[in-house]
Amino acid sequence: MIEVIVERCTGCGKCIKSCPYEAIRLEAENAVIDLEKCTLCGACIPACPFDAIIIQKEVTPTESIENYKGVMVFAEQRNNEIMPVTYEILGKARELANTLETELSAVLFGYEIEKQAEELIFYGADKVYVVDNPTVKDFIDEAYSQAFVKIIKEHKPEIVLCGATSIGRSFIPRVAVELKTGLTADCTGLAIDSNSRELLQTRPAFGGNIMATIRCANNRPQMATVRHKVMTPLERDTSRTGKIINQKVEFNSEKIVSKLLQFVKDESQQVNLTEADIIVSGGRGIKCSDNFKLLRELASKLGAAIGASRAAVDAGWIPYSHQVGQTGKTVKPKIYIACGISGAIQHIVGMKSSDIIVAINKDPEAPIFKFADIGVVGDLFEVIPELIKNLN
Repeated sequence: MIEVIVERCTGCGKCIKSCPYEAIRLEAENAVIDLEKCTLCGACIPACPFDAIIIQKEVTPTESIENYKGVMVFAEQRNNEIMPVTYEILGKARELANTLETELSAVLFGYEIEKQAEELIFYGADKVYVVDNPTVKDFIDEAYSQAFVKIIKEHKPEIVLCGATSIGRSFIPRVAVELKTGLTADCTGLAIDSNSRELLQTRPAFGGNIMATIRCANNRPQMATVRHKVMTPLERDTSRTGKIINQKVEFNSEKIVSKLLQFVKDESQQVNLTEADIIVSGGRGIKCSDNFKLLRELASKLGAAIGASRAAVDAGWIPYSHQVGQTGKTVKPKIYIACGISGAIQHIVGMKSSDIIVAINKDPEAPIFKFADIGVVGDLFEVIPELIKNLN
């Protein structure tokens, strides 16, 4: 809540100049704040020389925290295929649910997807809530958030988890805002505090230089998105049984303002980057977009996917869909070949879980060599042709 103390306000107008949202005006020589425009950013407070503007932020807990029970996982599907990150999260969620001695549920959106729902039982879920509706056949921000908010409000889970994918990153923040609760993005670790039963949500911070553990003490549910390839799925167990519940959701069509026009497949990637067993990545040392042809030739010999550092993506040499790192994809291949990549911590965060890391760099002091299992000090434009020659 923001308030102007009329007795202190002199109408000097300094707060008007400070407001980036044009939310303040003068009326009868006093500042008046338009609450429709104000975002509570607080820029006006230090600008006022008379301390006439105050913001009171109250932490208002949701209804009693004790009313929230259970762990819920959003099960992402594309083209009626469950995404692997869902199974990874279910594995960790099963562990969390066991610690809390509570049930694990999954939520699946799509159309004609009941067979896929059974797979979620096999991978650890006790219940699966299915919204089988043409409205959510394909991902639409507004439709997904409407449905998920209604399900969470009805079933009141204490923990809600989702993959930190393009879909999860897009609509889960909407859900958290609607529920007036916290959200920790891009988690790489999850655990339960044995004393408070709170979810300990760990994620990289300050460019990956430290790991921050975050709690949501006052509100429920506790929400987190989880990076792909950082959790381990359970073994598929067809003997597991559970309930599949058809969840009816009434959509407000007036609030669904976007629609899917066309799905365009990324033809630049022959092998799915996040699922690849071998990845060949290029960085600043590649020098230009044309030189990625050399990496693609090596990748084709190995049946590998093409990755890239942020430097290569920012330079426009390769699309963002290939980026590996803190602001790109997290990968966990059997072999990761880093070509001309210096080894900034932001890149390392996205590939350090690889079984074997091979680094090719002409700078023997490059940080990448600290993480590499095999280091090749040399010019990649000499080393890679020799590799291809030997593979031939």
